[in-house]
Amino acid sequence: MSNPSTPTLAARRAAILEDIASAAKAGGRTSADVTLVAVSKMQPETRIEEALAAGQLVFGENRVQEAITRWQHRRAAHPDLELRLVGPLQTNKAEDAVALFDVIETLDREKLARAILKAMEKTGRTPRLYVQVNTGEEPQKAGITPKNVPAFVAEMRAAMPQGIEGLMCIPPVDEPASLHFALLAKLAKAAGVEKLSMGMSADYALAARMGATSVRVGSALFGAREG
Repeated sequence: MSNPSTPTLAARRAAILEDIASAAKAGGRTSADVTLVAVSKMQPETRIEEALAAGQLVFGENRVQEAITRWQHRRAAHPDLELRLVGPLQTNKAEDAVALFDVIETLDREKLARAILKAMEKTGRTPRLYVQVNTGEEPQKAGITPKNVPAFVAEMRAAMPQGIEGLMCIPPVDEPASLHFALLAKLAKAAGVEKLSMGMSADYALAARMGATSVRVGSALFGAREG
């Protein structure tokens, strides 16, 4: 049973959007410059419907198959829906990902780029692409190392018909996120890339202040996972 004093999802969303607007203003921008991406992985159907009813139309998913099950049947009812893949993508799932997602934020290697390009040619869809950057150079984490970003972005810009829209990062949990947000912004500027996907539930406001054009928010929006 839910606690009557617990804010509704719509109320949490409104508060997050207010935080984003304030942070964006502090950074010399407006709320329209920052997109709230609702990370809906492993959320129950009731919360997905609550989010849609609250007006949320941009969602992030970590797994291709889970996203297909959740969203494919909802496309017709929500033509303005935007789906983003924010989790790692295996090359053998590239065609399914290209067929479903509007944005793929985790391009991080040439082999995956070739698989995505082949899938785009087959499906006729051209999802917008972000390069994932391993700003902390963590061995267990996917992403291009900072020093390799300029060359990789240039190569992808030449190979992909729509080029590269942005950069994405997931900072190390034991380091100040601000250092990594600043690094990602610097790398994007040097590479001539406009969009920055950075910031999650714990630091989305900081990211918005530091130049994020999209923030990926899960638990702060949906609440604790059930079960």
